[in-house]
Amino acid sequence: MRARKVFRVGERGLLVELASGEATEAFHAELLRRRAEGALPAVREIVPAARTVLLEGVTGPDRLADELRSWDVPALHARVAASVTVPVRYDGPDLAAVAALWDVSVEAAVRIHTETAFRVAFCGFAPGFGYLTGLGPRHEVPRRATPRTAVPAGSVALAGPYTGVYPRSSPGGWQLIGRTETVLWDTAREPAALLSPGTRVRFTAVCR
Repeated sequence: MRARKVFRVGERGLLVELASGEATEAFHAELLRRRAEGALPAVREIVPAARTVLLEGVTGPDRLADELRSWDVPALHARVAASVTVPVRYDGPDLAAVAALWDVSVEAAVRIHTETAFRVAFCGFAPGFGYLTGLGPRHEVPRRATPRTAVPAGSVALAGPYTGVYPRSSPGGWQLIGRTETVLWDTAREPAALLSPGTRVRFTAVCR
């Protein structure tokens, strides 16, 4: 996985651009592994996105940039990461529409979702919101043509290649397939976010 570009950002920042979401996830995981082992120069922040990883507060950015371009990065399946199970009541208002897009029954759509091994690719949009990958191109769905003005907290939703869980009530245009009582963001908890980049996630169905 060496197809990557590295750009300077300010005096002590680097932006790494990668070829795919999978490559980005693997590269981010490698950064965290090397930092934990003390094999990475001092970096204040490591922030993944869909196709990039931003490193802020880098000690010796020029030297690190050269190193980053030549790293051999193992595939994600070779790694062990934290895991979270999220119970879901699959009764979302868009579940039938998603099943139709997938050309399966509602029951089969639920089975597909619960049998998928998800991983948090990156976080954003709202505190505690993770963008989960795993479904693959066959099960991508479009955003709603008209976003909802208020999506309830705990809503499990799909958009494009991602699954997400709304940590609080907010506007949103994702397809809602269910809801969970799992708390995604709690300032009284350490860490406050249940999900972080790299976390493995499984959804389980609970009775309607």
